[in-house]
Amino acid sequence: MIPIGYMYKKIAMVADLDWFQSDCIKDVYSVSNCVSEDFANYIDYWKHNRFWFFDTPTVIEEIAANESLDLSGMSLFYYEVYEEEYNDTSKCWQPLSPESFCDYNPTNVIPPKEKRLEGFDVVSYSTPSNPEHSPLSCNHLFKEIPVNQHCLFDTFDEAKAVLDRGTFAYPHCEPGPYRIIAVHTVLRFE
Repeated sequence: MIPIGYMYKKIAMVADLDWFQSDCIKDVYSVSNCVSEDFANYIDYWKHNRFWFFDTPTVIEEIAANESLDLSGMSLFYYEVYEEEYNDTSKCWQPLSPESFCDYNPTNVIPPKEKRLEGFDVVSYSTPSNPEHSPLSCNHLFKEIPVNQHCLFDTFDEAKAVLDRGTFAYPHCEPGPYRIIAVHTVLRFE
């Protein structure tokens, strides 16, 4: 897995979502911001790395301080991505390459000192930049596919097998390619 960075998110609780009916899911830890929102529309600040996340939590905290954004009540996540992405058109795995939006902002992710793996999300990237949709939550695939209490796959192998079977095929889901992303909560950064 490749370290791709950090994000503060406001986690959606299923009990607060009228349209999201599930007895086994407690909250949504999706990578995309469709259900659980990112801390801000961060792209406008141009501090993100080539994977469209942040190299350290400190970068996010500096943005929040400069823009008077409140991070309290948000959760800090650390993400890693599988080295290949699934091309839903050709039905094969291909090497992953990060978006190169600028040469002056290289990716230099510093892993946290302590983290807890919460599961694996499958995320659509029809444009090679930021994460667009998490079909488990965005397209309600949690109704057809077993997920954990955070609406994620428990294992990498489960996520890969579902992609290999074509379950995430367009138009049933947002178009790919799809990336498998490990979702960690950060327990301690430094």
